[in-house]
Amino acid sequence: MKKVSKILSAIFLAVTLVSVVGCASTSKKEGTGEYIDDAAITLKVKAAIFNESTLKVAEINVETFKGVVQLSGFVNSQVDINKAIAVARGVHGVTSVKNDMRLK
Repeated sequence: MKKVSKILSAIFLAVTLVSVVGCASTSKKEGTGEYIDDAAITLKVKAAIFNESTLKVAEINVETFKGVVQLSGFVNSQVDINKAIAVARGVHGVTSVKNDMRLK
């Protein structure tokens, strides 16, 4: 009975370790928790852009990876680019903003 208990404990430990390591992030791949955090940041940035009357949310694409927000798309002016960057930087959780927006 003790051998069975030890074997089951070892199997449980191995499965637990594999599960934890499988959810860990690497430099190029996000873990599950980070993916959810980034999705929330993306939604917050999109909402902030939507609430800014001078910006058109349909023109600006937002992607987030490990807290870094990338803005892309085609906008009408440099003022719109600067405003979108400022709005994105103001969102809680954003560590930096990469600008890939272009003028129409």
